[in-house]
Amino acid sequence: RAYAAHAAPLHEVGALLEARSIHPGRTAFHHLMALAHTHGVPRSRVDHVLALTGLTEVAGKRVKGFSLGMGQRLGIAAALIADPATVILDEPVNGLDPEGVLWVRNLLKSLAAEGRTVLVSSHLMSETALTADHLIIIGRGRLLADTTVSELVRESGAAYVKVVTPEAVRLRELLSGAPGVDVTGESPDTLHVRGTDAPDIGRTAATHGIPLFELTPQTASLEQAFMDLTHDSVEYQATALTGAAA
Repeated sequence: RAYAAHAAPLHEVGALLEARSIHPGRTAFHHLMALAHTHGVPRSRVDHVLALTGLTEVAGKRVKGFSLGMGQRLGIAAALIADPATVILDEPVNGLDPEGVLWVRNLLKSLAAEGRTVLVSSHLMSETALTADHLIIIGRGRLLADTTVSELVRESGAAYVKVVTPEAVRLRELLSGAPGVDVTGESPDTLHVRGTDAPDIGRTAATHGIPLFELTPQTASLEQAFMDLTHDSVEYQATALTGAAA
């Protein structure tokens, strides 16, 4: 349903799209009270979201003096003012210090645990990996992925097993014969193996008496998987700078 079609939209959807879209002359308290009055939300709820977002001590200050992080916290407070069933947040950790980032991460998880639908858009892949259960990736208006974090990382092909052995050539020949297995060499005694797992590699080596000095699964990061997936959908591509500075 269209947002405006709801009789009491703030109870249905709480959204943070632009944290600083607030009259700069208003205090944080009066901004939230103005929103509360439109939906019959009691003052106690205003006090609650101020405390929840850590803004109680600055509730009487005008918003024009707020830092980026404080404005972000106020935007989140506004999104939660009417205790909505669905929360939509755009880049919620923008401008926050490490403590604030951790707070947002825990807040999102707690909101979801309460049964709400929490939709977050973000370009911070490391933070997304720690928070999200499900991913929607869009590039140039096209749906690129609709999956879980673990599935995307696993299917990206960026994960591999690092194998160090003095008989790398022999082990490579044995492993390359299996369907779907790809083996590349980092150095004469180091292999990167994709398409199989460490236990299978270990069993193959043991069966043929090949000593292993290292057998380490290398997990791909969500950031690398994202970059691989969206490489052809980047709107603005930067080029590397070469040459020495004068």
